[in-house]
Amino acid sequence: MQSLLLLVDRVSTWLGQLFAWLIVSLTLMISWEVFSRYVLNDPHDWALDVQIMMYGTLFMMAGAYTLSKNGHVRGDVLYGFFRPRTQATLDLILYFIFFMPGVVALTYAGWIFANESLAIRESTFSATPLPLYPFKFGIPIAGGMLLLQGIVEMVRCVACLRDGAWPSREQDVEEVDVDKLKAMVHVKDEDIAQLDKFVVRQEAAK
Repeated sequence: MQSLLLLVDRVSTWLGQLFAWLIVSLTLMISWEVFSRYVLNDPHDWALDVQIMMYGTLFMMAGAYTLSKNGHVRGDVLYGFFRPRTQATLDLILYFIFFMPGVVALTYAGWIFANESLAIRESTFSATPLPLYPFKFGIPIAGGMLLLQGIVEMVRCVACLRDGAWPSREQDVEEVDVDKLKAMVHVKDEDIAQLDKFVVRQEAAK
């Protein structure tokens, strides 16, 4: 079972990392459009539509990735003090009451929304119309991945209730705080204090 959970984690991670490259494309496109508009005096009417679709796709496809890393916002001030079983109980209740109904509705409505857009070959209203239906199919795809990852998280909650500890999850690049960084390089507060004193002595000697 654990290998299956980690497999879903890896798929969510891979998709998140893949669509993260849209940030680079979006940055380059905005920079080029600013240069084209203000330096070359040659703006493009379709540029804003593309930027919105790129950002929307990035935002939607990041949902499952963030959930797989346990990165969504929660009230950590209280939550962090709870025992793992209490955390799992609270998470499981909230998944059933809020997450599952909302994401199922998003996926179902998104599928209908996208198919209706495809049926009429919906496009943007700019002077250079762009097809909208490929972008709108991102809604049910992102919803489906978020739903799958949510089921994985619910299974993790059940495992935590059974074992009293959270099962492992797929790791990725994370922000490292100062305390973790010091532990990684085996630096103690005393070492930093001695270094500060050494620097002060060196400055005084000058």
